[in-house]
Amino acid sequence: MYSSAIVGGGTMIIYLSGCASLWLLIRFFNKVWWTPLRIQSALSSQGIKGPSYRFFHGNSKEIISLRNEAWKSPMELCHQTFPRVYPHVYLWKKLYGKNFLMWKGSMPQLVVTESELIKEILNSKDETYLKPDQPYMKKLFGDGLVTTRGKKWFKLRKLADHAFHGESLKRMVPEMVASTEVMIARWKQQTGNEIEVFREFKLLTSEVISRTAFGSSYLEGQRIFDMLTKMVLIFSRNIYTVKIPGISQILKSKDDKESDKLEQGIRDSFVEMVKKREEAAMMGQTDEDDFFGQLLKVYRDPDKRNRLTMDDLIDECKNFYIAGQETTTSALAWTIFLLAVHTDWQEKVRREVLDLFGQQNPMAEGISKLKTMSMVIYESLRLYPPIVGVGRRVEKGVRLGNLTIPGTMELLVPPSAVHHDPEIWGDDVQLFKPERFAEGVAKACNNNTAAFIPFSLGPRNCVGMNFAYTETKIALSMILQRYSFSLSPSYVHSPVLLLAMCPKFGIQIILQELEDKSRYLANTFVNS
Repeated sequence: MYSSAIVGGGTMIIYLSGCASLWLLIRFFNKVWWTPLRIQSALSSQGIKGPSYRFFHGNSKEIISLRNEAWKSPMELCHQTFPRVYPHVYLWKKLYGKNFLMWKGSMPQLVVTESELIKEILNSKDETYLKPDQPYMKKLFGDGLVTTRGKKWFKLRKLADHAFHGESLKRMVPEMVASTEVMIARWKQQTGNEIEVFREFKLLTSEVISRTAFGSSYLEGQRIFDMLTKMVLIFSRNIYTVKIPGISQILKSKDDKESDKLEQGIRDSFVEMVKKREEAAMMGQTDEDDFFGQLLKVYRDPDKRNRLTMDDLIDECKNFYIAGQETTTSALAWTIFLLAVHTDWQEKVRREVLDLFGQQNPMAEGISKLKTMSMVIYESLRLYPPIVGVGRRVEKGVRLGNLTIPGTMELLVPPSAVHHDPEIWGDDVQLFKPERFAEGVAKACNNNTAAFIPFSLGPRNCVGMNFAYTETKIALSMILQRYSFSLSPSYVHSPVLLLAMCPKFGIQIILQELEDKSRYLANTFVNS
């Protein structure tokens, strides 16, 4: 009798195990086959086409192949960066229209390049269009301002707005000037020689974010920056990698293991920073007006409902270390590149700087008066936008323009596609023409607010946008006051996409010190 019961129990276990396996198999095929086909059919019936879905991998293999092909060799010295950095979007936009469907594994991505729909997506103030979940992006930014949502996002955004706008931003100007002076001091021995400015600007922006937001020097934060740079490289390598759910948690790749180690190392470094700042505060040796100090105040808030956890604090620090460096480095590097190529505009901007500041360092009050420089920066951001893809996610069906979008899919807005659209900017869209912005951004693109989005748009635009503009203008002003420069013959034009658009082989320029600044300044007044 007992043996029969055992046999019967064993049979039941086998039966239940078989049912569970069958249920998992059905669920798997529903996710990677039936649901994609259903979504593809639903959007196709509304006129949204795209490359066919491939089982499990979607279009990821095609995307990786197109990107590798585009990046394997340099491009000619022109500013047509869209087909270079986003070759799959460029190709499929031409084949399927302004809005099309592609697949990142089994995840559908609706690519939107129609400006009215972009405006609707990015200007949304409710929870309709959420930030997408990406494993490596989550490791990079944590649950900070870039990725979080809801009440937590509102709290963090309020903190960041206070730290990087208005009077707070003005107080950062002397630190930006001091950091730029350190960089220029390094350049004094390099007159007439080649300098790789992308690397130089990476050091500069790291120094600025360390001084202004964290009250420290680059050397103190160097280990953190180094680890975050490695994390960015891992992110860029794996952005189109498709993994089997569950299995990837057990059988970790080399990049998974390295990113876990880096994530822990970054956390340990920030914990040490918190400890040092807390000790300094107890001895009355620190100013808590910087961003880090503001975070610590909320971290210590006696009301638990308002308090930040240690994880929250660390995630916010990561967000501003990365965002404060990546976007501004990209903007500065490509603007210098363009001025090195178009030396007529270099002279125009230099004349404006010397007219406004003379040989004195830039002041906060004068930065907004740099109109010609603003035109050049805007055109640089149009041709070489730091952020080349803005992602959103819908978790339930939504109406977008005349389209009905199914739930559980991502939307991708590529600024490069909009910035290089001849229907918006004209047939000379690939040319460097700062005069487009002579009457401001709105009139440059016929009052189409979603046609120029280098820092995204709407309530979730880049909180550090004004910070980046200010730092860029200060650095450019101080360089132009002292040097003229041209592109080195060794420069190889090869824009690629990591977290931001960057030069694969750096940007090499030849520096020439202005021989007699006072005479040059006098001549600019006469010639103007």
